[in-house]
Amino acid sequence: MARGHVLAVPYPAQGHTTPIRQFCKRLHSKGLKTTLTLTSFLFNSIKPDTTGPISIATISDGYDHGGFGSAGSIGEYLQNFKTFGSKTIADIIRKHQSSDNPITCIVYDAFMPWTLDLAREFGLAAAPYFTQSCAVNYVYYLSYINHGSLKLPVKDLPFIELQDLPSFVSVPGSYPAYLEMVLQQFTNFEKADFVLVNTFQDLDLPEKELLSKVCPVLTIGPSIPSMYLDKRIKSDTDYDLTLFDSKDSLICTNWLDTRPQGSVVYVAFGSMSQLNNVQMEELASAISNFSFLWVVRPSEEAKLPLGYLETVDKDKSLVLKWSPQLEVLSNKAIGCFLTHCGWNSTLEALALEVPMVAMPQWTDQPMNAKYIQDVWKCGVRVKIDKESGIVKREEIEFSIKEVMKSKEMKENAKKWRDLAVKSLNEGGSTDINIDTFISKVQSK
Repeated sequence: MARGHVLAVPYPAQGHTTPIRQFCKRLHSKGLKTTLTLTSFLFNSIKPDTTGPISIATISDGYDHGGFGSAGSIGEYLQNFKTFGSKTIADIIRKHQSSDNPITCIVYDAFMPWTLDLAREFGLAAAPYFTQSCAVNYVYYLSYINHGSLKLPVKDLPFIELQDLPSFVSVPGSYPAYLEMVLQQFTNFEKADFVLVNTFQDLDLPEKELLSKVCPVLTIGPSIPSMYLDKRIKSDTDYDLTLFDSKDSLICTNWLDTRPQGSVVYVAFGSMSQLNNVQMEELASAISNFSFLWVVRPSEEAKLPLGYLETVDKDKSLVLKWSPQLEVLSNKAIGCFLTHCGWNSTLEALALEVPMVAMPQWTDQPMNAKYIQDVWKCGVRVKIDKESGIVKREEIEFSIKEVMKSKEMKENAKKWRDLAVKSLNEGGSTDINIDTFISKVQSK
């Protein structure tokens, strides 16, 4: 085992914990010791296997029994996380100081910039991990230096329109606490040893170069299990940390194996996005004209049209509460992915060469949708009806048909997968960047 020990501190949400854990697996495969922190609430909810190669340590966010849901507000939660988190992280660092392999670096979610100051107190290297694209991060950075506002056209990104901006920026005042959270990522990031971004260089190159002018960027993604891409880490077959019930996994994959190649529309909106009742009805009607696999979280089921589940043709279509998304996207039966365009889902689709129907909801999703359609050219973004603010069933159906029949989108999706694999292979941009990071960690 090479000298060097990374303490990884993700923001305690599924979409943030998963990619940072995947990065830990990459580091471990190159001989670096890694310890992943989970809040006590998350640890007790997931009950992770603690015998694996990645050590797990628990920290406190001040809400050990209720998690984020028991906080009064996002502001209150973040403040308490800083207070309790910094103390318990410091305890972990001290505990390892006298060991054979003391902690030499903290990799922390960019939502928690206070972690850099904590690392410096102990003389450690520090690197924020950004879980969104370089393009989105650059727009947030411009908003930060302009005190929360942004004027169009966007500097250096003239093709970005108002509808493409992250919702926290495009609708000023709509989510003030979340806007403050994404802007505070930049309060001290230029002082970090490296700024890690979950993307790969070919996908985000112009935007990566823009960010690199203000901070030391390393693209270290896509943070997806190795066996779906470069296959260099034989044990890395899935995410293996999930808050969601996986009992439907076998049902899902067995059913897909019975469907013809490229025939199924996969519909999933992530772990947080919410559609209103009218939009759910429009979506349900649109996809009923196709063979589909639709993931409807338990919290969203009540929004389905009355009696809808009983009308679904079980031979042609399937509605589940959860799906093993990587297994689904890699299945030959999938013809397109109707997605909310969360960054993790977008990266997974790109990495598994699945063209997309982009139906963004909020946060960074509109900008990801813009890139899916107009930059990467591997999907279609649905158009919102201006009067109702709803995406009509006819528009959804039209978009699905466009994607399902497009050879160009499928070819572009394959191109991005090939480039993702190339970046992770020995000598690829991501592989080189991870080695660069490791050399810094070992020098501490």
